[in-house]
Amino acid sequence: MATPKESTTGKVRLDKWLWAARFYKTRGLSSEEIDKGRVLVNGQHAKPAKEVKIGDTMEIRTGTVMRTVVVQGLSGVRGPAPVAALLYEETAESITQRLAAAESRRLAPEPATTLQQGRPTKRNRRDMQALRDDDSTPPDWNDRWSASIDPS
Repeated sequence: MATPKESTTGKVRLDKWLWAARFYKTRGLSSEEIDKGRVLVNGQHAKPAKEVKIGDTMEIRTGTVMRTVVVQGLSGVRGPAPVAALLYEETAESITQRLAAAESRRLAPEPATTLQQGRPTKRNRRDMQALRDDDSTPPDWNDRWSASIDPS
């Protein structure tokens, strides 16, 4: 298994490191997330070009998951996942919070995530219209009830 090319100068951009460490799928996406303020370096907002150093503490939010990691290695090249995992170490508090959040999502899932289908297809719309046009629909209100006292 090949290891990613280590930075010999110790200078790796933040967006490149997040991409190499596999927190984000593309470097452009990592740059956008940094600009949106979803990545904090040593407790402060950073820019994508900020240099990452070994020992830096990062708070990274991906979706609803918040992670706190400590930089253990530098790499500007995206490699396999097991090698990328060696670039950082997640703190114990972060792991417990992430697992607790996952358990709460499992026990009380978001109602919107349970939706299996979106808009009806053309076939579905035709079937619904056929049900509406069906003659077995109940009669109109005035046909069902009579206010007259006609005993017949």
